[in-house]
This record gives sequence, C-alpha cells and structure tokens, in this order.
Amino acid sequence: MAKRIAPKAQPENVGTLYPPPFDKPCRARGRTKLGDVAGLTQFGVNQLRLPPGTWSSQRHWHEKEDEFIYVLSGEVVLVTDAGEEILKAGECAGFKAGERDGHHLQNRSTADALVLEIGTRTGTDTGEYSDIDLAFDAAGPSLYRHKDGTPYTDIKRRGPDDP
Repeated sequence: MAKRIAPKAQPENVGTLYPPPFDKPCRARGRTKLGDVAGLTQFGVNQLRLPPGTWSSQRHWHEKEDEFIYVLSGEVVLVTDAGEEILKAGECAGFKAGERDGHHLQNRSTADALVLEIGTRTGTDTGEYSDIDLAFDAAGPSLYRHKDGTPYTDIKRRGPDDP
C-alpha cells in the first residue's frame, strides 16, 4: 500500500445520518476518511470540510473515545459547555473520553473551513448530544436513539440538496 495520500483525490462523504430535524445544520459538511485510506484500525483521521453556515455535528460527547481537532484552514467557532471560542488555522482542541462536555464546530465565516479530526476507534462507543433528545450507540441495534432508549427509525444520509 502506498504511504502517500492525496486528500483531494479521495472520495468525500457529504451530509449526515442524523434523524430530522437534527440533520439540518450538518447536511453540507464533507468528510474524507483519510485513516481508512491508510488502513488504520486503532484511530480514525478525517479531513472535515465545513462550508459557511455548516456545523460539524450536533453538540456531543463520547463515553469511550478521545477526539482531537486541528484547524487546517479557515475559521470555526468551537462551542462547549464553557461557551464559544474562535479557532483559526493552526489552532486545535482535544476532548477526553468520558467527559460530558458537549462540543461541536460551527463555520460562521464566509469561506470554507478545513479541519483534521483524529479519534479513537473502539466500535463500542456511546454518548449523548447535550442540547437535544439524541444519543448514540455504535454497537447497538440502532445507531441513534432518544435518551429514553427508543430508537430513531428515519436514519439515512441526507445532503444539502435533500428535502
């Protein structure tokens, strides 16, 4: 397997699997799974593209997986329980597994932002979304569920052009 990876030559997954109405702010996001291209199994590496007005995710936390983000270009707003702060190219943030501090990125600028996402791969991670009635279970019968355990049934990838 070649060691060199050209991110622009890799397929980008645009959209989100979030159930409505939680999908709306994330539909235009694009992820290129660079770790998969490299054959990595212990941690994931994604290049995240956030067009103006797009969120990386709903605000969430992970029970078992660490996350780290590094802004490659552009500017994003990091939203956590502590509030909001701007991250510019060359700046980064990390999120320790098990800390219930919901976080996500928003692109409030007028240009695309590129972010490198790095995280643990357990295959059994769980967590919740801080501001909405949504939780996830990577190993469960349904990826997304209500916080009371009831599964969401309308799970499909929705992109920016979907109704």
